[in-house]
Amino acid sequence: MRKRFVVLVVFLLLGLSTLACNGTEVRQIATTQSPISLNVPTAAAPTATPTLSPDLLMQVNAVERLVSDIYARVSPAVVCITAREHFGECVGSGFIIDGDGYIVTNNHVIEMNLDWLIAFADEHTVPAKVIGADPGSDLAVLAATLPPDHMSVVELGDSSTIRIGQLAIAIGNPFGLERTVTTGVVSGLSRTLPRADSYFMLAEVIQTDAAINPGNSGGPLLNSEGRVIGINAAIRSTTGYNSGVGFAIPVNVIKRVVPELIAHGEYRHTWLGVRGYTITTEVVDAMNLQITSGVLIEVVEPGSPAEKAGVRGGQRDVDVVGRQMIAGGDILVGIDGITVYRFDDLINYLDSETRIGDQVTLTLVRDGQQVDVNVILEERPDGR
Repeated sequence: MRKRFVVLVVFLLLGLSTLACNGTEVRQIATTQSPISLNVPTAAAPTATPTLSPDLLMQVNAVERLVSDIYARVSPAVVCITAREHFGECVGSGFIIDGDGYIVTNNHVIEMNLDWLIAFADEHTVPAKVIGADPGSDLAVLAATLPPDHMSVVELGDSSTIRIGQLAIAIGNPFGLERTVTTGVVSGLSRTLPRADSYFMLAEVIQTDAAINPGNSGGPLLNSEGRVIGINAAIRSTTGYNSGVGFAIPVNVIKRVVPELIAHGEYRHTWLGVRGYTITTEVVDAMNLQITSGVLIEVVEPGSPAEKAGVRGGQRDVDVVGRQMIAGGDILVGIDGITVYRFDDLINYLDSETRIGDQVTLTLVRDGQQVDVNVILEERPDGR
């Protein structure tokens, strides 16, 4: 038995010795042979997204700081106009213009007879009343007793110095989102806008691509100095929302109209009493005109200053590219020595440069001859 045990131990030791030798060979293969190549390409190091040059980045940061600073300074003077009937919802915007508590907004914001309220950034709310309104410029003035700690006032600029392409900053309450700021540029000047309540037009309007939406009406449009250059009033859109074409009433109209609204509750606009259209190539061809620019007088309103001065309207219908127009009237080519190219030129001049009782000289082309006609301007009928 003992002899068999010794033999078993000897065989066991020989087996372990063989395994040890084989393990050494395995380790040597693993450390001396070259690894198998799988031909996997090495991934390129990711490239960082390029940034602006330091100079450009500094300019961008400067614009960002400018807008932020203007917002911080001006937004406390921008208010939410609401009413008890609207449960605190902003129906429009406005801004405080002086320490007496006068607030400017659009006429179309407050044309409903409601119990008006003014809400500040901290949701403090005070009652307000309408002091005056003017549909002809779409301006209105509210008055409220303002707490001393809410007496922030905007600074009015000069819209005669506005340049197309300059920075435009709008602050308001679009869709009830209080004190929203948007930026863009001044896209156009001296536009006119039709009114829903009259055939008279809004004059001298600023066009901007700064986003303006329902609720922005009555808020300020600002320049890069933080001064008010206009009051946001309308958008042109097929959907009812911003499409990059917004309009503002210029601040110089505010300066002219608001004191009258505060003093008298209304503003009296001048009235010439003509309707017409800008001469185009199609009009020239259809009517065989010798004049290629100006305003063809279509209608002279009965009893108007123009009729009293002898201005002539059209007498016959003419088809102009499918549109019926009245031909044969005087052609207006100037007013007070200033050339009139478009009907907008006449509207803007009357609105900005004339007062009731002023005499203006119309330069007309009549029967191929140029004549000057003097007209004494009157007030628009029925406050239109």
